Amino acid sequence: MDDLLGGYSVYIYDEIDQRLVDERVAQFRDQTGRFLAGKLSEDDFRPVRLQNGLYIQRHAPMLRIAIPYGLLASRQLRALAHVTRTYDRGTGHFSTRQNLQLNWPRLEDVPEILATLATVQMHAIQTSGNCVRNITSDHFAGIAPDEIVDPLVWCEIVRQWSTFNPEFAYLPRKFKIAIAGAAEDRAAIQVHDVGLQAVKDDAGEIGFRVLAGGGLGRTPILGAVIRDFLPWQHLLTYLEAILRVYNRYGRRDNKWKARIKILVKDLTPAGFRDQVEAEWQQIRDGDATLTSAEVDRVTRRFTRPTYEKLEPLSSGYVLALGRDKAFASWVRRNVHPHKVPGYAAVTLSLKRTGVPPGDATAEQMDAVADLAERYGFGELRVTHEQNLLLPDVRQSELFRLWQEARGLDLATANVGMITNIISCPGGDYCSLANAKSIPVAEAIQRRFDDLDYVYDIGELDLNISGCMNSCGHHHIGHIGILGVDKQGAEYYQISIGGAQGNAASLGKVLGPSVSQDEVPDVVEKLIQVYLKQRDSDAERFVDVVRRIGTEPFKEHVYGAHQGPKARARQLAAA
Repeated sequence: MDDLLGGYSVYIYDEIDQRLVDERVAQFRDQTGRFLAGKLSEDDFRPVRLQNGLYIQRHAPMLRIAIPYGLLASRQLRALAHVTRTYDRGTGHFSTRQNLQLNWPRLEDVPEILATLATVQMHAIQTSGNCVRNITSDHFAGIAPDEIVDPLVWCEIVRQWSTFNPEFAYLPRKFKIAIAGAAEDRAAIQVHDVGLQAVKDDAGEIGFRVLAGGGLGRTPILGAVIRDFLPWQHLLTYLEAILRVYNRYGRRDNKWKARIKILVKDLTPAGFRDQVEAEWQQIRDGDATLTSAEVDRVTRRFTRPTYEKLEPLSSGYVLALGRDKAFASWVRRNVHPHKVPGYAAVTLSLKRTGVPPGDATAEQMDAVADLAERYGFGELRVTHEQNLLLPDVRQSELFRLWQEARGLDLATANVGMITNIISCPGGDYCSLANAKSIPVAEAIQRRFDDLDYVYDIGELDLNISGCMNSCGHHHIGHIGILGVDKQGAEYYQISIGGAQGNAASLGKVLGPSVSQDEVPDVVEKLIQVYLKQRDSDAERFVDVVRRIGTEPFKEHVYGAHQGPKARARQLAAA
């Protein structure tokens, strides 16, 4: 059990894993063929396709490919590049759920896509439907200096337990689990149906703090702690108890009130906890109780990087920082600490102005796979901020990597900045969206395209969702933008004060919604108030909102100097 503390890399399927995925491909190929031949009705095909990641969107099917806990081998990224180039239009979208979405596949080609993915141990199983979805985690898992445990093994244990679990195949609604392995939450566990954070008790034993009932969407709620310390042996039995209570009492008559957050709210967190504890007492020592042998079995399926003993700061790296301002800015924003001296983690930005946030071309995917092999151990991560991460780069090679990344348009130095926008595909693709997200993101990026100005602004998270489903996590953006439908016209509601992490909070709506053209002006006005009111360069936008409240921002946006449209809307709202 000493290996619990970290150092894992890509998970390698065993014979059972591979057989399950191959059999699902064959099964879905038959089901799709019968549907296309008119032998399977739409009602019968819908749950089948959803649990294989297939949606019917505005213009074409959308296939959501699972990237469990955001971890990819270079060979897998090349496979994603291949299917994107061969069966789509050459661009894939990395989502906040650490998945890849293809927006233009043909329905008849989907079984072939899944067959191709199966050859590199990938699938689209349970990326949709009323089941346990893709397990997400911290993209710095295994390399973060502040890590208590590497969460990847625990994510894989939960993935294996939840995949094809017949008891939880048809839950009242979709179910999302996030696992954080460090003291600082970088997996947004408070806005998941269940959030797990690794902790140690006074004796140094590993366990998990358990949160339940978090979620965004129409009714945003932060999860409540229902257990301060759960011994690791009982991880699956306790999750089973939670899901059984939800399956038994969750609403099925109204999909808007079917998520577990509504059940936790109705029962109260204390009441829900009591129900879970009572259920858990019936199964806590059952077959799902974890043993050291089971954890070791899963652990052995992960490859392990072999780190060299390196100097923490090479002379060439230090010289490059001093002589090249652009490189130094990139290091400051896109290079992150590593637990092993001499190494760093590097964010490859998918947020270049003019490109939809999270989009990568097939050529970029192939090139990133090459980078992962030349500058690391053939591994990369998908972040839930819709970027890619190289986890194990030698500091001495950062300058050369930066030069290559610039040539690939993957070196925008804006991680943590206002132009590092999180956004769903919105109305350009999604049939559920009320408004477009991509043009709004681009307009804001162009307004703040001066990196010197962006650095003056400092840390600021801006999130955009095209509808109340909140795929862009707008509720937890320092500035959140939500597309709304007003009598057939696209408008945008602005909220401020949201945040993720240990001090997570939900944003407050600023006032009446604004038109698409007005959004960049509103954002700039919010920045103006912030820059005027902050105590120092170190005080973030969200901290100022918490300190002075929303009124000064609201007054500046909706004040007397606004145009006639804004004044008319304000009067109508009053």
